[in-house]
Amino acid sequence: MKFGKSFLLSLSVSLLTLANANAFETKATSAILMDFETGEYLFTKNHEKMIPPASMSKLMTIYVLLSKVKEGEISLEDKFTVSEKAWRKGGAASGGSTMFLKIGQEVRVEDLIKGIIIQSGNDACITVAENIAGSEEEFAELLNETAEKLGLNNANFVNSTGLPHPEHRISVEDLAILARHIIKDFPEYYHFFKEKEFTFNGIKQGNRNPLLYSLKGSDGLKTGHTDEAGFCLTGSVLRENRRLIEVVAGLNSNKERQEETESLMTWGFATFKNYTLFKKNQILAEIPVWYGTQKTVDAIVDEDIVKTIKKSKRNKYTAKLVYETPLKAPVYKGDKIGEIVLSYKDKVVNKYPLVAKDSVAKMGPASRFIENIKYFIFGAE
Repeated sequence: MKFGKSFLLSLSVSLLTLANANAFETKATSAILMDFETGEYLFTKNHEKMIPPASMSKLMTIYVLLSKVKEGEISLEDKFTVSEKAWRKGGAASGGSTMFLKIGQEVRVEDLIKGIIIQSGNDACITVAENIAGSEEEFAELLNETAEKLGLNNANFVNSTGLPHPEHRISVEDLAILARHIIKDFPEYYHFFKEKEFTFNGIKQGNRNPLLYSLKGSDGLKTGHTDEAGFCLTGSVLRENRRLIEVVAGLNSNKERQEETESLMTWGFATFKNYTLFKKNQILAEIPVWYGTQKTVDAIVDEDIVKTIKKSKRNKYTAKLVYETPLKAPVYKGDKIGEIVLSYKDKVVNKYPLVAKDSVAKMGPASRFIENIKYFIFGAE
């Protein structure tokens, strides 16, 4: 027998959809704003379109490098050798951003990380690529393999730098997902992204991320610019234990990039809030157990259920507990025994599993016989 129990949440909340989120307008040709905790999109514009990412693609180079460090294959104190190609293609003579490395120089991995993140050094990226994979071409294959593992469905890397190439493309959605992975997977190294300056070979350079200097709570991640890509930025802002990630691309100037990224972040924090709908291990129902050594088992959620909600919409969600009753013993701790169905205006928004808080063993034969006799004489309780 199926049993459903409905109740109204105590929070006044609204359904979050891409349609009603797009009240904000931006001059960027592609953009996305994501809540870090829930992964929900607060704003999108051409977010799945593959675009030239310029130096924002260095985030993938950094992801692969930090993965090697975290796995113990490379240490921060290891030294990589600078090739002539890295110096020529990524050095000052190339006209792009550079760490000012010298041919044959041996450079600490930690300095290369800073050179990529803070100085956006193309020479640093090529040096990393060649020392990890043997060549930049082989490293690009590693970038694409890693992108596939991370679930980046609209990404193709041809080089380690983001220098122009007709097949080097990624969506702003995938860049936001990548940024989220960097923050979650490498908390011990993420502090590099908020450092405002770095001096190497006697040359001091400032971090190109304008939000670090102008927006409270900004702590990353990476700018980009080429004639084809326009002015771009992948940014993160942390305020009162809540983090938003944004990616914008195709802007016309550094000034416009700063204004648009500040506006989008400010709008996101002002417009949306995270609500905890159910707490981990919160008991939501006592479900009868047939032939169990205990008459009931508690139904709980095994993680906090958090939703990102638009503050201005105060219509309530409906939450329904759906489960079978009675359950048949044995029941094991952690078994899925039902689900929570969240709806808005009769439209299902999310489903979350209800699980057993504890195990309930099955009665022995004698106890089951007595239970059957009771049922036939007195009926179900």
